[in-house]
Amino acid sequence: MVVSVKRWGRAIRGALGFLTRLPVGHHDGDWDAFRSTPAAFPLVGLAAGAVAALPLLAADVLAPPTVAFGYLLAVYAVMGINHLDGVADLGDALVVHGDSDRRREVLKDTTTGVGAILAVSITVAGLALAGLGLASLPVLTAVTVAIGAEVGSKFGMASMACFGRAPYEGMGRQFTEAASSGSWLVPAAVVLSAATIGWPHPATVAVCGGIGGVTLPWYWANRHLGGINGDIFGAANELGRVAGVHAGVIAWTLL
Repeated sequence: MVVSVKRWGRAIRGALGFLTRLPVGHHDGDWDAFRSTPAAFPLVGLAAGAVAALPLLAADVLAPPTVAFGYLLAVYAVMGINHLDGVADLGDALVVHGDSDRRREVLKDTTTGVGAILAVSITVAGLALAGLGLASLPVLTAVTVAIGAEVGSKFGMASMACFGRAPYEGMGRQFTEAASSGSWLVPAAVVLSAATIGWPHPATVAVCGGIGGVTLPWYWANRHLGGINGDIFGAANELGRVAGVHAGVIAWTLL
C-alpha cells in the first residue's frame, strides 16, 4: 500500500514536471513512474487546468478581451510552451511533399518553416478566441469548461500512450512502451463515467471535445507517419485544449 502511494506520488510529480511549468521538483523514478501510469495525465489536467482557469474568475469585473488575454497568458505560464514545438513541427510536416520518411525528416528538422509559423499562429489564435468565448459565459461555467478541456486533452494523451504505436526511438516510444492497454481502464472509467453523468453540461462537452481534438493528429500521424512520436504528443495536447474549449462554448451557446 505504501509502495503504491509512493508510486502514484512519483507519477503525478513526473507528470507535473513534464506537462506543466509548476515548481514540483524532481526525484529519481518520477519519469518512469509517470510513463507507466497513464492515469496521471488527466489528474494533472484537472489540477493544472484549475490553476490556468483562475483569470476567468474576473469575468464579472474585467472586459472580455482582457479576461481572454489573461487566460491565454495563464495557460502558457502554467503549461509552458514546449508542446507548441510539436504543433510547429506538425505544421511543417503537414505541408511538405513526400512519403512518410520525408515527413519524419521534417519533424526532426530544427528549421522553422512557413507551415510551422502558420500552425502555431492558428493554435494560439484559436485559444485566444476560445478564451474570449469563455469570458462571455457565467464564471463557474467558464471555469469548468476550461478545466474539462484540459482533462479531455490529457486523457486523449493517455489513450495515445496506451494504444498508440511509435515507429522509431524517441519520446513517443518511451510512452507507448511503458504504458499498457490495461492501464487505460482506470482513467477511462473515471473520465468517461463523469462525462456520462454530466452530459450535456458544457464542461462535459469540453472533455469530449478535448479527446476529439487529440484524435485528429493521432489519426494523421498513423496514416502519414506510420505512428506517433513526441511531436504528435505535444501537438495533441495543444490542439485538444483548443478543440475542447470551443466545444464547451458552443455547447453553452446551443443550450
